[in-house]
Amino acid sequence: MDLNDVSEFVVMYFCLVFSLSVHEASHALTAERCGDPTARLLGRVTLNPIKHIDPIGTVLMPMLMFFTGLPYLFGWAKPVPYNPRNLKNFQRDPVLIALAGPFSNLIITVVFIFLMRVFLTAVVGMEGLQENYAVEILWQLGKMMISINLLLMLFNLIPVPPLDGSALLSYVLPESGKQMLDSIGPFGILIAIFISSRLLSGPLNYLMEKAFLLVTYGFVPS
Repeated sequence: MDLNDVSEFVVMYFCLVFSLSVHEASHALTAERCGDPTARLLGRVTLNPIKHIDPIGTVLMPMLMFFTGLPYLFGWAKPVPYNPRNLKNFQRDPVLIALAGPFSNLIITVVFIFLMRVFLTAVVGMEGLQENYAVEILWQLGKMMISINLLLMLFNLIPVPPLDGSALLSYVLPESGKQMLDSIGPFGILIAIFISSRLLSGPLNYLMEKAFLLVTYGFVPS
């Protein structure tokens, strides 16, 4: 482990914390739009990471991933609470609130695909991305934001509580299925980490490939 590894981790970690803050603030804002002010009253409609940090998911997990040498970084923040009795639509709104988080990560991904394409257009006359240190840093930052947000989106769509995908699954399950889903709640994060370690690399690599095809299309040979 050298200084470059530490520097890369620090930048990646700030990208992760920012993305998690957007994710949770999107939950909170959607809950308020659906009629429940709980999250706003708790100060969760904000990009201030202090309001969203979870000691395990936002601090310990990324550190463990760094020190164990994993090639990617992800985590989670404190869940955004809401009172279902305040919602305008008891069935639809929990799904909208849940999907707001992964959707925000998708939006960040699309924004950075656009920014990287604009950036690539701006530097196409230079000698090369690899030969300019400042250009390389900005390029790597864009890649980090895209990869982190795609991973956060996929991870949170895993259909186990407390992850967002469980709300979507619960919407289509009968009452007995909802009770069974709720029963695995205490082990949900462990199950999600196990699933992600076995199954997410394929979809993540596929989406990363397509994302950078959009970024570089027309600039490099296919």
